[in-house]
Amino acid sequence: MDDIDEKIIKLTQNGIPLKRSPFADIARELGISEQEIIDRLQRMKEKDIIRRFGASIGHRDIGIVANAMCVWNVPEERTEEVGTIMAGFPEVTHCYERPRAPEWNYNLFTMVHSYTREDCEKIAARIAEATKINDYKLLFSDREFKKTGVKL
Repeated sequence: MDDIDEKIIKLTQNGIPLKRSPFADIARELGISEQEIIDRLQRMKEKDIIRRFGASIGHRDIGIVANAMCVWNVPEERTEEVGTIMAGFPEVTHCYERPRAPEWNYNLFTMVHSYTREDCEKIAARIAEATKINDYKLLFSDREFKKTGVKL
């Protein structure tokens, strides 16, 4: 990693603009081409200097204010099958398995986003119907914490 790579990381770690050429301003500031920035980011990712380069959507900003963690009690032998079905729902943004805990018999977790709590409940009911898993709970978010990545 050289000085240019470090500058690219610092200039992109707080986000890039949503436009056709998101690296144009950075390229101008560094005196290199946008393609060189893309190539360098790709190289840093391949070398595990950058683990991932992703997008985060401010769902509350666009009106999606109902968020529910649906916790499911799924038989161990069905977790892969059921998880695949659950993850296929467009309203599910996260789907993962966790070990059961004493007093907590849920092992599959899905995050559902929608416009109302009622919509989240309907989505969970559709998931339950599709998977034949009826032992579940919805845990609704009251507020959103600021998401930040690792900073250089």
